[in-house]
Amino acid sequence: MTAATRDLFERYHAAWEARDPDRIVELHTADSVFHLHSGQTPARGRAAIREAAAGTLALVPDLTWELVALRAGEDFWVAQWKLTGTSAAGAAVDVDLADFVLVENGAVKEKHSYVDGVAMQAALAPAEAGS
Repeated sequence: MTAATRDLFERYHAAWEARDPDRIVELHTADSVFHLHSGQTPARGRAAIREAAAGTLALVPDLTWELVALRAGEDFWVAQWKLTGTSAAGAAVDVDLADFVLVENGAVKEKHSYVDGVAMQAALAPAEAGS
């Protein structure tokens, strides 16, 4: 991993930990794509990515990320995470997630997040049932 990619990874993860959609989108290219692969359509562009990030964070307000593994190159990183917290409906969240991130000119060009859909659906089901 180059120093620049590592720095971007650290700043990007810190923005997510801070639950700050504005800081998150500042680290994306203007034409970036954010795709949470759990049934949603990809968010394209900073405004849509900000909305998607805010929505994701609202689902689990106390979300924490434990880095399990990280592999990276000059223009990408792949990270495996363990996500934990409590859903907005009060259900426990304990979910595996893998991120594949492409970097261009020092910013996130594409972020693809692959989540354990069964575990996430179970954690969010109480919120959906009450809708």
